[in-house]
Amino acid sequence: MQAVTIDGTVVHYAVDGPDDAPTLVFANSLGTDFRIWDRVLARLGNRFRTLRYDMRGHGLTGPGSGDFDIPRLAADLEGLLRHVGFERTLVCGLSIGGLIAQQLVRDHPSRVRALVLCDTASKIGTPEMWQARITAIDQNGLESLADGVMERWFAPSFRLSRREEIAVWRTMLVRTPSEGYARACAAIRDADLTADATRIAVPTLAICGSEDGATTPAVVRALAESIPGAQYREIADAGHLPCVEQPDALVDCMLTFFKENGLV
Repeated sequence: MQAVTIDGTVVHYAVDGPDDAPTLVFANSLGTDFRIWDRVLARLGNRFRTLRYDMRGHGLTGPGSGDFDIPRLAADLEGLLRHVGFERTLVCGLSIGGLIAQQLVRDHPSRVRALVLCDTASKIGTPEMWQARITAIDQNGLESLADGVMERWFAPSFRLSRREEIAVWRTMLVRTPSEGYARACAAIRDADLTADATRIAVPTLAICGSEDGATTPAVVRALAESIPGAQYREIADAGHLPCVEQPDALVDCMLTFFKENGLV
């Protein structure tokens, strides 16, 4: 178990892979911890030196003091990159992790070689939607949202055929600290990187599960169209977490993109 204090918060992280391999960072989605990338890492083998971590208020990372926003979450990641010695890296961000990745390249462009933006956007949802979710958490806890979240996270076929596994992912969600989840919802609510997306100057791949009910294919395709030179790929039979449902397809998309751009 690896941990370091960044900006007053103890951050839980893991570094894997050969010292001399290209570096690749994974940033998680709302309500998850870094185990969502386990199947991806297994398929990548020793091609990369990888960094996974739990963002503030998620997994084994503390919430820190006060509210946080996307710039602060990106600053956490940049501090973690300095700590582990990743000078310039490939970055893969999912959902809020995709917002963090976009903020990172905005604030620290020299840190980023290329972006993989999974099931995300430059602005996700509406302020009213996120405020309603925060209110629901305050009044009834995360449990009250869990079934609806599972419907957005996973394709119908996966929910039907993998009921026991769905129960485990549901448990991961409801065990996320309510405070951390609500603060992350507020960070998404207040984030709008639409103008910044047009200035992203590194190779970028946007990926979306065909059955994503949170950031739909139309939303992610629009993100790709707003970023100069970005590519868009859609993964069949996957919801909001293709890294869980379709890791082979996700890894194939990533490796093809990296090779086409001379990144590996």
